Amino acid sequence: LLYSIVINNNYKDTRDILIKIVISLTASALLYILSGVLSHVVAFSLETTLREKGIDCLMGASFKFYDTNSSGYIRKTIDDNAAKTHTAVAHMLPDNMQAFIVPILSIILAFVISIRLAILIIILTITCGFILKQMMGNGEFMKLYQQSLDRLSGETVEYIRGIQVVKIFTARLKTFKELSKAIFDYGRYAYEYCLSCKKPYVLYQAIFLGIVPIITIPLSFFLVKIDNPRFLAIELIMLFFLSGVMMVSFMKIMWAGQHLFDANYAIEHLENLYEIMNKEKLAYGDIENIHNTNIEFDSVSFAYDSNKVLDNLSFTLEGNKKYALVGPSGSGKTTIAKLLSGFYKVDSGKIKIGGHGLEEYKEEAIIKNIAFVFQNSKLFKKSIYENIAIGRKDATREEIMEAIRLAECEEIINRFKDRENTIVGSKGVYLSGGEKQRIAIARAIIKNSPIVIMDEASAAIDADNEYKLQKAFKNLMKDKTVIMIAHRMTSIRNVDEIIVLEEGKIVERGNHQSLIEKNGLYKRLVDLYNTANNWRVENEELL
Repeated sequence: LLYSIVINNNYKDTRDILIKIVISLTASALLYILSGVLSHVVAFSLETTLREKGIDCLMGASFKFYDTNSSGYIRKTIDDNAAKTHTAVAHMLPDNMQAFIVPILSIILAFVISIRLAILIIILTITCGFILKQMMGNGEFMKLYQQSLDRLSGETVEYIRGIQVVKIFTARLKTFKELSKAIFDYGRYAYEYCLSCKKPYVLYQAIFLGIVPIITIPLSFFLVKIDNPRFLAIELIMLFFLSGVMMVSFMKIMWAGQHLFDANYAIEHLENLYEIMNKEKLAYGDIENIHNTNIEFDSVSFAYDSNKVLDNLSFTLEGNKKYALVGPSGSGKTTIAKLLSGFYKVDSGKIKIGGHGLEEYKEEAIIKNIAFVFQNSKLFKKSIYENIAIGRKDATREEIMEAIRLAECEEIINRFKDRENTIVGSKGVYLSGGEKQRIAIARAIIKNSPIVIMDEASAAIDADNEYKLQKAFKNLMKDKTVIMIAHRMTSIRNVDEIIVLEEGKIVERGNHQSLIEKNGLYKRLVDLYNTANNWRVENEELL
């Protein structure tokens, strides 16, 4: 078109050429739209697959994984990184391929027009490619930036999700420190990244946006010596046109590089997270029934990361007896309970029930035969009846109402108009800690598991609830193998055997009286408990 108009002054073929240009641009736009639609379909499919895999891994992950990774971090890692892969794939074909092909075609076109133009375009390409590399930043630095962003996202989600607890019970200083540190770290890396891009980006824009004065001002001094000004005009027009096209292409290349980095980082991050989930995933076997509840720990070792809690621990517990685990904080009591419940996977050794390792039983067998009552029992935003029925899906109404009676929950439901159909939670009524515990006990009663594990189930219970809670415990523990963890020494005196732990080892075993007579660690713990229980503030001015 330029040759026809500028060199030959021929306007006859202009209309045909313009029609061809319009058809080519239209075809290009349609192909771009089609490729965009197809790439987005693939991207959404990939993102969905990654999220589904994340859910599958979460369902099989052990409690150890959740203890060592905050829910905010897990959620943001899966959501954000799955979304990053979508961005890279959705724009891979339509944008990224166009970005890399256009500079190559521009150089070829420049050679078709003239060698001088081709040399200028090549110099421009090399120069801006170097600048572009500087703008994209250092890969190691980008990883630090991404890690700070992940940490900020996780801490923010964790903080916001717990804002109700923060407002009601006041926040720990640590909560604010972690969030504050994440904010400042991210701000520092973001600022440093902007500074690293500042000079090359300014130079990049100066070259492309200033190419007209850069070329035309020096050239104006030599116009009188140019033999063919019309051909020079074509070269200048094409130079300005191709430089604009290449400026857009190089920006797309930069964003393509960013998207590819994000996608690689996201995939690597997700794979590492899924690997950790699968590494801690519990294995199950084919045995469907537990025939007796004798329990054996055979050279069991377990650690939280580098913190070793149990080291080659061995002991046996006879079935249908009541046991209490006591000891200082960090002695391994809760860890033993969680390992026995199948919540954690042992590092080495074996835990046996009825002569078979936990990993030899089916998952349903473990779930059916072991009931766990936590210190802070959780209730769903459902009715009291539905919360109890979760314990066993095939339980009849008569069985559930009997569990309510045995767990001393009748007084609770009698306070409400809808009785057992009363909704619990933000859309219903609120219950005290002791009332929640009794409903959790009713849930465990309806489950009717032969092994019951109670982890500080009576901790922080007020005096009004303690009597009824103890009656509920008595009904729950009847004819069961019971392992309880308790700091209330009065609640464990009548168990068959007390196991005293210190630093992951059993230091004493026996009933209450025999351990008192030994005058060892158990005696010291009982004395400390009695001293603390009898303590009173004598100086009223301190109140």
